[in-house]
Amino acid sequence: MKKISIMVPCYNEEENVVPLSEALIAMFEKDLPQYDYEILFIDNDSRDTTRVKLRALCENNKKIKAIFNAKNFGQFNSPYYGILQTEGDCTIPVCADFQDPIDVIPRLVAEWEKGYKIVCAVKTSSKENPVMYFLRSCYYKMIKKMSSVDQIEHFTGFGLYDKSFVQVLRDLKDPIPFIRGIVGELGFKRTEIEYTQAQRRAGKTHNNFYTLYDAAMLSFTSYTKIGLRIATFLGAACAGLSVIVAIIYFILKLIYWNRFQAGMVPLIILVSLTSSLQLFFIGLLGEYILSMNKRLMNRPLVVEEERLNFKPEKPEQE
Repeated sequence: MKKISIMVPCYNEEENVVPLSEALIAMFEKDLPQYDYEILFIDNDSRDTTRVKLRALCENNKKIKAIFNAKNFGQFNSPYYGILQTEGDCTIPVCADFQDPIDVIPRLVAEWEKGYKIVCAVKTSSKENPVMYFLRSCYYKMIKKMSSVDQIEHFTGFGLYDKSFVQVLRDLKDPIPFIRGIVGELGFKRTEIEYTQAQRRAGKTHNNFYTLYDAAMLSFTSYTKIGLRIATFLGAACAGLSVIVAIIYFILKLIYWNRFQAGMVPLIILVSLTSSLQLFFIGLLGEYILSMNKRLMNRPLVVEEERLNFKPEKPEQE
């Protein structure tokens, strides 16, 4: 019997973890009775009663597992690490807030049985804030045009990954992984299914400007070269223009020595323009260096505090 792993990252989801586990179990019993399953919750240092409820779930059902992180390791590391800890023939990451519809899972499995190693669930519409959805659409289109590898529009990571691809993720050893980009860059044969993203069932979203900016810059610095190329070309163009302007001013001054007054306005404009460009591209360069620095430090994805319902590791034989 094939085994399906459901991986659920959570942070302060006390109102959602129990209803989600019940919905998943009911879905398996009704729509996928021919499969075994495991449900793995990975908690990113919740500050509410999420862990209390996860302990109760694990006590009542041995097919439900839990990993408690020692601290909050961010919105990318924790889900990625959770995928690596699954044991099924395929793994399906699902958001704890019900924005990833449970009824899509049987469709993912059906495509997997056709031979696809990766099945991406792609949003065609969303019940979230329309302005936010529009901004996300603009971002996806921009990054797709600028990226050096294939990018999947409106793919949040929700989908199905065969165990062979999960093994690729284990071997990758990337300390700051971006699963959406990795799927497009290193993924096997894949297909896509469409769905409508639901509203959050309960609780508050944990996304803010900083987390969204962090996600955008991680994909930008990991999968595009255009930022540095623009800096190079624009810098060269400005340098060439500056030389031309300097030569023209020099010639005019020689010809009209007493009458030609350059004035301070052109100088102020030129200094302001070049300074602003320098500051912008130094900041952009800093983003690339920050991404490189995190990879060079090679810190662990997460540090576990506790895990529940996992089989004890076999001692190494001498």
